[in-house]
Order: sequence, then C-alpha cells, then structure tokens
Amino acid sequence: MEPMKETSTSHEPIERQQIPDALSQEIRRLAHDLSNALEIIVQTSYLLNMAELKEPAGDWVRMLDSGVTRALELNQELREYLKQHTRP
Repeated sequence: MEPMKETSTSHEPIERQQIPDALSQEIRRLAHDLSNALEIIVQTSYLLNMAELKEPAGDWVRMLDSGVTRALELNQELREYLKQHTRP
C-alpha cells in the first residue's frame, strides 16, 4: 500500500479529502456517460462472441473482451472513489 500523500494546499491526506461539489458533479456526469458508452461496447462484444468467427477474428474478440473487462473495472473504481470523496 502506498503511503498517504499530502497536497500543497491542505494538510489533510489525499485519501480523506473531499472533491468540491461542482467538480464531483462533472466527474459523475462523465462517469455516467462512460458507463453508457461501455454498455454499447459490452453488448457488441457479447454479440460478437455469439457469432462463429474465423481466426484471427476470434483472437481479436478475446482481446476486445479483455479490454472491456479492464475498462469496466476502471469505471467501477472511479465510481467508488467518487463515493468515498464526495458528500452523500
């Protein structure tokens, strides 16, 4: 685990700082839009997996699935970070 970092404007550790309301609203909007875009990619990936594709297309779909999984994980991490650093 990384040590807690300090910012130059506050003595409060970054892990405990709150994101300002206006900024958190914009980040939430972007995360929501990202989720919508990812949903299209996830559904397309699923449909491609259902098709009988010739190689190397199957390899490409597996690479796509790997990227989709990672993008979904990152989006979830972003949403969790927002929950922890914004007011309810």
